[in-house]
Amino acid sequence: MKKIYIKTWGCQMNEYDSIMITNLLEKKNGYKTTNIPEKADVLILNTCSIREKAQEKVFHQLGRWKKLKNKNTSIIIAVGGCVASQEGEEIFKRANYVDIIFGPQTLHRLPKMLGQVEKNNLSIMDISFPLLEKFKNTSHYEKIGYTAFISIMEGCNKYCSFCVVPYTRGREVSRPCDDILFEISELADKGVREINLLGQNVNAYQGLTFDGKICYFSELLRLVAEIDGIDRIRFTTSNPLEFTDDIINVYRDTPKLVSFLHLPVQSGSDKILQLMKRSYTTDQYQKIIEKLIHVRPNIQISSDFIVGFPGESEKDFQKTLDFINKINFDMSFSFIYSHRPGTPASEMIDNTPIEEKKKRLYILQDNINQKTMIWSKKMLGSIQNVLVEGISKKNIMELSGRTENNRIVTFKGSPKMIGKFVPLKIKQTHTHLLKGEII
Repeated sequence: MKKIYIKTWGCQMNEYDSIMITNLLEKKNGYKTTNIPEKADVLILNTCSIREKAQEKVFHQLGRWKKLKNKNTSIIIAVGGCVASQEGEEIFKRANYVDIIFGPQTLHRLPKMLGQVEKNNLSIMDISFPLLEKFKNTSHYEKIGYTAFISIMEGCNKYCSFCVVPYTRGREVSRPCDDILFEISELADKGVREINLLGQNVNAYQGLTFDGKICYFSELLRLVAEIDGIDRIRFTTSNPLEFTDDIINVYRDTPKLVSFLHLPVQSGSDKILQLMKRSYTTDQYQKIIEKLIHVRPNIQISSDFIVGFPGESEKDFQKTLDFINKINFDMSFSFIYSHRPGTPASEMIDNTPIEEKKKRLYILQDNINQKTMIWSKKMLGSIQNVLVEGISKKNIMELSGRTENNRIVTFKGSPKMIGKFVPLKIKQTHTHLLKGEII
């Protein structure tokens, strides 16, 4: 039995894609997954191009794998994901020992490509965008946990000035509503209790129903909530531009939708948002949050921030800090701006020294961490409904699970509780970890 090794970088979409690749090769083509690259017959690198120097990171990894191929020339090396889509033929030029290049939308063609390489000993590249073809030719999880990620759409139409996603994953295309509901129903039958809907812009979802009508995101959320066995719903990532009132109203009447939202804002300066081509203002963003708090008073918000974007002054950065304080974010993913070739932002003048950018990032992250700790301390003594996911990674004598607001809680309990929701009283709080006790 041939063995595959997959190394995955990037977002949850990439993790989801790697699961589909694994299932495709194992269930339909007889491969077996290994965690040891030296034992693999096929080495697959599923890449991400969001951060700076993503390409160099890929070639450094390929250089390490080249040594394995020098020892065993029958090893097949495949590069997929967003860097593969962005770089294409350049990968073959710089690493002529690579056998296959495939994009995020052509991963389902990988078995056929592997067969062609084995038979003809030729390099193959397919980074086309055949819309939703991959979902019709792949299956979901074989090994089921109690929480699952479901991709409901692919691509992005926003073309933010700093982002490569529209170029690497294509334009927005939504999966048919009934396909999504069927997949989630199957997962629920296998014991999944929590669903996380995935997409570059999930709230832009417009999938067709069986009778040819359009199902919008708010309606999809309500339909998922009707599925027996699914008790908790999350989604990521959404765009403020399309966070409409009908979605906000779902928070009013659908308790299965968690009181936690990740809504990227990127900057607290309207000038920078305009340069980013985000197409909304901080005032518009704030009004969304105010509406959400009105219908779900206990909701907590996390966000994304880019620090040191071209043109960001000290005044712009201060506006971001002020906005963080105004919204009172719970947590964030924050990064120094990464220059991405081919994006409009890469042509902008950037005069801010890297040391200043690092300083700003430290200040922003320290600010957010303080707020995260405050939110965690508010949970002390509270009763939290926790989905128990398994044995704690830090203490095999304890169990671990997640609260509705995405905090990890460890506690002493019976293994019979795994896969169930358990009410816990929070006894200790740390920034990102809680200690609980069974009621």
